[in-house]
Order: sequence, then structure tokens, then C-alpha cells
Amino acid sequence: MLISQIEKILKSTQNYVWNKKTNILDLCIDSRKLNEPANTLFFAIKGKNHDSHQFLDDLYEKGVRNFVVEVSQTVRAKLLAREKFQKCNIFHVKNSIEALQKVVIFHRKLFDKISVIGITGSNGKTIVKEWLAQCFADFSVVKSPKSYNSQIGVPLSVAEINEKHQIGIFEAGISQMGEMKKLQKIILPNIGVLTNIGSAHDEGFENRAQKLQEKLQLFVKSSIVFFPKYLLNDFKDVFDDFNDKYEDTILISWDYDLELATTSKKMLSFEVKTDNYNENWHISINKNLFPFNENDKTSIENALVCACVMHYFDFFAEKIAEKIKMLKPVSMRLEIKKGVFDSYIIDDSYNNDVVGLSMALNLLQNQQQKTEKALILSDILETGLDDQKELYKSVADIIAQKNITQFVGIGENITKNKDIFKEVFENTKNTKNIAFFDDTASFLREFDLKKFQNQVVLIKGARKFAFEKIVQKMQQKAHGTILEINLDALVHNLNFFRSQIKPKTKIMVMVKAFAYGSSSAEVANLLQLHRVDYLAVAYTDEGVELRKNGIKLPIMVMNPSIESFGLLLEYDLEPEIYSFSLFNHFIDFINNNNKIENTTSKKIKVNKIHLKLDTGMKRLGFEENDVENLTTILLQNNKNIIVASIMSHLAGADEAEHNAFSENQITIFERFSAEINKKIGYNPIRHIVNSPAIVRFPKAQFDMIRLGIGLYGVEMSGIAQQQLMPISRLKTIISQIKSINKNETVGYSRKGKMLTDGKIATIAIGYADGFDRRFSNGVGEVSINGTLCKVIGNVCMDMTMIDVSHLKDVQEGDEVIVFDEKLTISMLAKKINTIPYEILTSVSERVKRVFFTE
Repeated sequence: MLISQIEKILKSTQNYVWNKKTNILDLCIDSRKLNEPANTLFFAIKGKNHDSHQFLDDLYEKGVRNFVVEVSQTVRAKLLAREKFQKCNIFHVKNSIEALQKVVIFHRKLFDKISVIGITGSNGKTIVKEWLAQCFADFSVVKSPKSYNSQIGVPLSVAEINEKHQIGIFEAGISQMGEMKKLQKIILPNIGVLTNIGSAHDEGFENRAQKLQEKLQLFVKSSIVFFPKYLLNDFKDVFDDFNDKYEDTILISWDYDLELATTSKKMLSFEVKTDNYNENWHISINKNLFPFNENDKTSIENALVCACVMHYFDFFAEKIAEKIKMLKPVSMRLEIKKGVFDSYIIDDSYNNDVVGLSMALNLLQNQQQKTEKALILSDILETGLDDQKELYKSVADIIAQKNITQFVGIGENITKNKDIFKEVFENTKNTKNIAFFDDTASFLREFDLKKFQNQVVLIKGARKFAFEKIVQKMQQKAHGTILEINLDALVHNLNFFRSQIKPKTKIMVMVKAFAYGSSSAEVANLLQLHRVDYLAVAYTDEGVELRKNGIKLPIMVMNPSIESFGLLLEYDLEPEIYSFSLFNHFIDFINNNNKIENTTSKKIKVNKIHLKLDTGMKRLGFEENDVENLTTILLQNNKNIIVASIMSHLAGADEAEHNAFSENQITIFERFSAEINKKIGYNPIRHIVNSPAIVRFPKAQFDMIRLGIGLYGVEMSGIAQQQLMPISRLKTIISQIKSINKNETVGYSRKGKMLTDGKIATIAIGYADGFDRRFSNGVGEVSINGTLCKVIGNVCMDMTMIDVSHLKDVQEGDEVIVFDEKLTISMLAKKINTIPYEILTSVSERVKRVFFTE
């Protein structure tokens, strides 16, 4: 699309067009996710928790020259007053999201011959979309990446349509009235799928009938719509009303007889009966080819939707059965794991298309733990394109922009086109190490994995290549206990607390104690990506480890030792100074260090420190009567040392009974810090507010807040707990199941005793992993398939026994949840009379961490 076309779409007297002939190939809303900067149109969006207008300079430096900004005299004046932006295309609009939608509506109408499937519903949208893409893999398919179904995600998805696509598959999600009409204009589906109507987003509607009416707005121009027949029981009036208004749209309800399908001995026994107001359909599928357990009704229904759509496209019954047999479970997560040879792995091995590749490469590029990046890529199957050379030329160009150091292609098609990759990589000179293999087995047999040492490796492949075998071989070996960390939830929590503070208030985040058990480097990398202002660690070696993993943010060390001063300077870490003894030792070290350096250079290095004031915590810090001596020392050393911040700590901010004490601490801190500022002649950053105080004492934000356990999903005061998402899930497996007779004992010291005949399961977690010994003898509970099971006997070092007598269907190897969003860490903490901090930080480092993002 040319800039001249966009100019007509976004009519405004305030638009500034430099080059009308610029061809726009990509639309972007996130400065961290650029593919082709010179041909990207960036939409600067001002949201509740963020404002991307502040990144316009960064975008310009990265090569972006086309911007949509929201009307603001300040933004307009700042941009056009600067010479560099006078050679850009700048569109001024009232609302950037609406502008994005207008551009994509125009783009969508250019491809009115394409068959577009629109999917909505309360649940199952993404699974159905991904399965339909698998069913139509013989065609050229464009689809929503991951779960892009919002007012922003939908236009970004539809913008990917080009003249080579035959089928589009897009999902649409809504949370309130009025949203679906906008999405309908963008998607313009001629085939509709309604998966179900459930409780999701009930709060945005008067009732579910109203929610269904809103969702059906997606299909007002569709030729045909599929939906489960059981919805007619509750919403027949809604469907009748829709049918009356939109007579050209055929409503097809589908149904099936699960009992007949699973008990009949006939060859073609799985029957799906569909009917509408005018006609009847009949589809038969061989039950022996149906890949799901009869109890997995959700998967069965999702697959039947796919069968209905394939039937509409004139697939024969045998072909439908063949496609359904090939359906694979869909993982919607990009998982980040620690690998062998000090590497990191991004596991995205469930599918492989061009849009998904771009998203995964953006995630790879944002990982700063290691300098070098590598990509293992399979043949790209979900395109339906005959021109393989053009496809792989496009793929090679995308990869070449991402500074990939090492590339491995696996598959016959990608290997046949290896010369294309070599030529593109030779021109960019970024990717120096290239290898190709016909299949996964050849790669595993012939490739030396040590070549990935100290790299972040993206593993992305279509399912048929079984790249999970590569992941299994490359990831660090660990026992069956895993701590899963949801990076999306962490970002959600960060944005919630951002919404609670003033725009200019800085954020310092605590990543001490292994990031509250979540693993410091990975969490710090995400925080750096999301532009927090400071990180804080407890000890110098924690800060050193972060620097070694690519963290460039300012880092405050809360408890530096005298022996670590050299490392503080070497790794540009900033100590918290809380006593005269520590301060004097630091000054002596700095002065001696400067004497050595000044023999060759006259430049004096300025060292930042953070002053800790004791306003009532009675732990560490200077007292108020220390001001005179403290400021005298600071003024004597004003060339070598600068105070970056002045801080204190609230002793009881999470409990209302201590409100008066907290208010007094805040008053003391304001007076104390103001006196220091006055005497030293400048104003360091001031901060006293911790996670609970962000919510409870908003007026005490000063210049910066310190975000700790709130980031990890726990709001200690309880006021805002519903606004946060738990970020972690600790799970293990059942190692063995035993039948135990009445009165037999279980475990060390024979503390566990069976009161009746029953079964116990031994699970692969113990107190060395962080499952506290206080959970012994029925105090602790874990969850198996949604059912709680009590601990029996004493928790051991490496394992624990649980009573599973009440479970009908339990097997060795089954997943066991120790804590998650339902069985919360707060619930566990109450059982053993402790605090959530202890539960989180107790998870041993030997427990494998898996990070994921949707």
C-alpha cells in the first residue's frame, strides 16, 4: 500500500507527507517488533498504562520514517521542529487504533475474492483456528497469529493478507457492546464459526443473550454460519431474530451422538448431523480415525466444527476423516528454557508459518541473556504456495534483518533452496554459520550441539519434523518438577502498577533472591524490554550475574560487602549505603582506585550511591540526627560520589492497623530527605513506597516506587489482588502408585497411617525442592486433575507421598499441581503459618524454570 493511498484514508489537514511513493509493507504498534523499518507504518498508541509516542526517537534511529500519531500540539510541534522528522511521513489522527482499523479495512477490500472464515465464541476460538489451518494446509492460508483477536490484534492479523492467499482464518474476541461491528468491517468473513457461549467477559453484558447478539454481528455479511445445536435450547429467540434480519445468511447448527459414535461397531460410525432452517446435512467419520478420547468433549466439538467447514468446501468424508486424524494438540506458548552448553532455548516447535516466524524472531531478538542468536527452522508447510523459491527468499530476507549468528535449516524443501539463504546471508554478513539437513534425525546424528554454546536458540518447526526431539536433547536435564513462569502475566502486573502511579514516577523492581524464586536473568530481561528504570538486588554477585546476562539497566545493590567493591565498579553497580562504617570504607576504596587510574588519566569517575534512611523500620539506615555528619562527608567527596537516590522502607504498609505509623514514616522521610537535598545542593531520586504502599499510600510516590512481590502476583494488603495475575505454576509428576492396606504406615518415622484400604502416590518433589516439611501429615495438599489430595506421612528431601484413594482415574506420570492460579501460594502460606514470600523464594534452583508467552 502506498503512502498516497494512506493519505486518502486518513484525511487530515494536519498530515505531513514527505514521500507519497513510499510503499508500506508492514503495520506496527510495538517499537520492539520491527521487521522492515523503512517500509513500516508505525501507529503510536496512547493507552491506560503506556504511551508509545515516547519511543518515536528510538523508532527513527531504527529506520522508521512513517508514523501515525495522535493529535497533540505538543507532539506535532516537537516532531516538525526537528529537521530529521521533516523527511518523514507523519499522519495526525484523533485515535491511532481507529486509524489502524481504517487502513486495514481498505486493505481487506482489495482481496474480496478470498474465502475468509471468521471465528468467535467464549472459548476454543484459537484451537479451532489453528486446527482449520492444519486442515487447509494444502491451500495458501493466512491466519491470526496466536490469539490475536482484539481491536488491535484483528487488524494486525488481517493486514497480512496478500494476493497469493486463498483462505483467511481470523478469530474475533469482544468484552463489551459495540466492539464486534468494528471487527466485522475488518474481517468481512463470508464463512462464520461460533464455537460456544460461556462465562468469559460476562461482566461486559447484561446477560448472555445480549452477548450472543453482539457476537453474531460478526456474521451479518456471511454466507453461512456454523454453531453447536445445544445453543438453541437457551438462545433460539436470538437465532430466530438474526435469521429474520439477515435472510441471506444460512445458519447451520451441528450435533452428534457421542454414545453411538463410541459404541457402534460399524466402519463409518461417527455421525455428525447438521441442520438449519431449510435443509439437513449428514457427515460420517470413521471412529477408528478419530484421534480423541471420548471424554475429551471439548476437542471432539472443536474437531467437528472443522469437519463442518471442510464439508462446506466439498471435502469428501474420507478426506475429512484423514484430516481430523492428523489434528495435533495446539500449544499456544513460546517457551524459554535453559539449555546445555550455557545456552537458552525458545521452544516454538508446534507450527511453522511466515507470520509466526516473524513473531518468534522478535522474541528471540529481545532476549539479551546472550549476545549471539541462532535459529533452527524446518520446511514451512502452511502456505500452499507453489513457488518455493519466492517463499524461501522472503523467509531468508526476514531472518537476515534479525542479526542471527547461526542458522540451521531442516527439511527437503528448505535444503533444496539453501543457495537462496546463502546468497541473502552473504549480502547481510550477519549470519556466518549455516547448515542444512534433510530431516531431524540427520541433524541429531550429525550436528555438534556445542556449536550453540552461549547462544539463544529459537527452535521453530512444523509438527511433522518432531522438533520436540531437538528440544529434549538441548534442554538442561532435570527431574519432573517444573516451575512455569507466565511472562504475559508478569507484564500484566507491571502494567497494573504503572497505572497506579503518576506518569513521571520511576519504577525500581526487586529482582533479588533469584527474582523471588522466578530466576533473575529472565525476569530482568523482560523488565529491561518493558523499560523499567531501575533494578534492585540484595548482593553484588546477583548484580554481576545480571550484567553477564546482558542487563544494562541501572542496578542498585542493597547489601554490598566491603570485599565486593571492586566488582561494583567493574560491573557498574550502585551500592546502597546505610552506615558510616560502610560509607567510609567505600570512600577509601574509591579514592585509592582513583589514585591508580589518575596516573594515566585526569578524568575522575563519578560513582553513584543510594542512601538508606531509617524512618522506623529499625533494620538498616542512617538516623535523622546523622544528617550533619552525612552531608559533610558527601560534600567533601562531591567529585567522586553522587547520590543517585535517597530511600527508606515502610515497616507495615500492608496492614491498615499500622496506617498511622506508616504515615509518620512518610512524614519523617520527607523532612529527612529534604534536609539532605538542601545541604548537598541537588535533588536525588526519592523513594519509600513498596508494593502494598503503591496501592495504599499513592501520595507517597515521591520520584520512584519499588515494586517487589506485587510484580509476581501477590498484593499483600489484599486490596488489589483481583487486579493481578499469578505468574507461576509449580508442578511435578507421580513417580509411583501403591496399594496400601488399612493400618499400614507410610514414610519416615512411620508418621503416615492408612485408616482404610487405599492407594498412595509418590510425587517427585520434596523439601530440597521447596515443598516445605511443614506440609507433612495432612497439612499440605496438591491437585491432580482438579481434585485435592492430602500429603500422607512426612515430606522427604526429594519426594512426597499423597493419598489418592479417592481418585478413580490416576496413573503414574500424571501431572501434579503444587500451586497455580487456583491452588494459590497464599493458600499454601496460610496452611503453614508463613507468608507468600517464603513459598515463592523457597523453590529450589534445581527445579527447572520454563518461561512462556502466549
